[in-house]
Amino acid sequence: MLAKNILYMLIGQLSKLSGFSRHTIRFYEKQGMFTLGRKNRMVNNYKDYPEEVFRKLLTIKKLKGFRFTLDESSDLLALIEENQASCNTVVKKVDEKVKMIDEKIEELMRIKNMMLDGVAACTGSSGALGEGNCAMLAP
Repeated sequence: MLAKNILYMLIGQLSKLSGFSRHTIRFYEKQGMFTLGRKNRMVNNYKDYPEEVFRKLLTIKKLKGFRFTLDESSDLLALIEENQASCNTVVKKVDEKVKMIDEKIEELMRIKNMMLDGVAACTGSSGALGEGNCAMLAP
């Protein structure tokens, strides 16, 4: 819960503290990762970002570090907003992400092995096609 004296800041300050560029902060706002009401606009139309937005940006940064997509991050932020981000719920989401990562690793390993097999087939032979092209690249 936020303190009574909520810290507000302009986008430049928010950018420095969060490590996100101004452009990225605006992008996240347009994507609905957080919203600002009219009351968060100053007379000169500058936006006054509350501490809550700063905290969300730090959470987004952490989720990005785990390579969650924008949609996945949005879903997790919604769970936090609804106070539904229990360890069980988050663990399920993380397990799904880990499964996707494992599948991607398997796919990349297959590609790597195909490439290495091709290189091995070229080793020890000229591997040349007509004009000096490697046989590994032949259709």
